[in-house]
Amino acid sequence: MIPWLDPERPAYFPPTRAALDEPNGLLAAGGSLEPDWLLEAYRRGIFPWFSDDEPILWWSPAPRMVLFPEEFHTSRSLRKFLRKQPYRITVDQRFADVMVACSEPRPGQPGSWINGPMLRAYKRLHALGHAHSWECWDREGRLVGGLYGVAIGAVFFGESMFSRADNASKAALKALAERGGYRIIDCQMYTDHLASLGAREISRANFEKRLRQLLQRSPRKTDID
Repeated sequence: MIPWLDPERPAYFPPTRAALDEPNGLLAAGGSLEPDWLLEAYRRGIFPWFSDDEPILWWSPAPRMVLFPEEFHTSRSLRKFLRKQPYRITVDQRFADVMVACSEPRPGQPGSWINGPMLRAYKRLHALGHAHSWECWDREGRLVGGLYGVAIGAVFFGESMFSRADNASKAALKALAERGGYRIIDCQMYTDHLASLGAREISRANFEKRLRQLLQRSPRKTDID
């Protein structure tokens, strides 16, 4: 049984070591999606993920999928594709549009966990300067890919990405890795797609140790737009 978090109390979470093994990382339910709750969660390596018919569910999976920016893998085919400079990358130009695009149903999926409450919550975080989007535009000026997440210190907590054209989300992630200045990009859970781009699993203890080291640091200076 997981604990129920009282949304009327100040933001608090149980120790992440109490997270369930099955389903992997489920830690608690309840609480709130107000900025203080979300920021406290991310600082502890916890994130919300739930469907419309569920209460707010909080997760801390083990192992943790992360991307160290210097380990981003650019395949030969991707390198050849991007050499043609088909896309332009921007930052924080269309945050809401990126979130909505990420929420659109995908083949084989009946719906999305990026529901109305999540959209409103992360738009608030963006307005406060904590959530950011990276947009990928084609030569005709169409938004064809991107990603969004939460940034605290030198850590970028990735939430979701989308692609409407070949390699568009990869181009956005590559730009984030190379130009974002972050020391670690949290990818949450393993997928073959993320692994092909250089992300790898580390233990929860290792992840949380790195958080304690990096949350108080600033991103490296870069040439982002």
